[in-house]
Amino acid sequence: MGLITETNAQYYSGQQVFNHTGANVNTLTCNFNTQLIGTVANISNINFIVTKNGGLLVETTDFSVSNYSVITFVAAVAAGDQIIVTLNQPAINNNYGSYEYISLTDVVNNFIVAYVGMDKLIPRAKRSDVIFHAKRGLQEFSYDTLKSIKSQELSIPPSLSVAIPQDYVNYVRCSWIDLGGVQHIIYPVNNLTSSPTELPVQGADGIPTQNNFGANNLAEQSITNDRWNTENQNRISGEINNRDASVYSEAWWKLNFGQRYGLEPQYAQQNGWFQINERLGTFSFSSNLANRIIVLEYISDGLAYDMDSKVPKMAEDALYAHINHSILASRVNVQEYIVQRYKKERSAKLRNAKIRLSNLKLDEIVQVMRGKSKWIKN
Repeated sequence: MGLITETNAQYYSGQQVFNHTGANVNTLTCNFNTQLIGTVANISNINFIVTKNGGLLVETTDFSVSNYSVITFVAAVAAGDQIIVTLNQPAINNNYGSYEYISLTDVVNNFIVAYVGMDKLIPRAKRSDVIFHAKRGLQEFSYDTLKSIKSQELSIPPSLSVAIPQDYVNYVRCSWIDLGGVQHIIYPVNNLTSSPTELPVQGADGIPTQNNFGANNLAEQSITNDRWNTENQNRISGEINNRDASVYSEAWWKLNFGQRYGLEPQYAQQNGWFQINERLGTFSFSSNLANRIIVLEYISDGLAYDMDSKVPKMAEDALYAHINHSILASRVNVQEYIVQRYKKERSAKLRNAKIRLSNLKLDEIVQVMRGKSKWIKN
């Protein structure tokens, strides 16, 4: 039996047609890969429309949806009626490319079928144990193996801060976008400045003061952050080497030709800076980036949406090997040579998954390496 269950119309157009010819029915079941979402708790998030003989039906008035696939009609569907269920465009877009992945639920089910039971590698295992190790494996794979990089397009407000994404684990890259759509990398502040995590209010003797509950009084705003936000960022590189000497000033450059010796290359850039403010839970940017469009790329752990998480099929076998090793290694009375055998198998399959997911193409490498044949003339 093939793995593709959707028709071409369902996949490309997000549309399923029911030409009813039998007795009257009140329910129809769709088989989209995408779940059908209706109104929940008086909030309409419906991601599809339903028409009957060309007329648009209204949710709650004419039909309702249950189990993410079953549509129940108020007026029965009679012989000769044509029902068309159509996904909206965002739902269709989310469905594109779905064959590349397998859900974590399917991974758990497949593992139990293939590896758990009498005369199998693992005689018995609780489903909850398999789910735990599958989730942990997905987390570990997400950091350096899986294609788990997400990105958000954001506009930097006058406050120069944007909230850390809900499923954020670590950042990959931050860049601002110019009018031509070209991205310019924004660098972290590193040792230029910092964001204090606590702001105790001090007395005249420098000792933190306390409130009536015995806790330190805390200031609402950081002086360090205020000074950084109001500084002219074009002066930063010059201040590090020669106070008030802007390395981006053409007039200064002409007037002091030859005096820029000792410039720190790590600071010699004008794309701006960002830092992570743990106290406020935000990404903070330098003042020259106000109102710019940025793209924030970050890593998630792949578990933000519980068992609906997706695993690339190229890493599926590696995840099975990880679950195998983790279950065997956590049990007593399992001989060490067996644990080591499956540890080596896990490492080998994980290495294969990394190679597969690196997506290296020979033609692309050749195109880049052609640059090595260029002559550099002095």
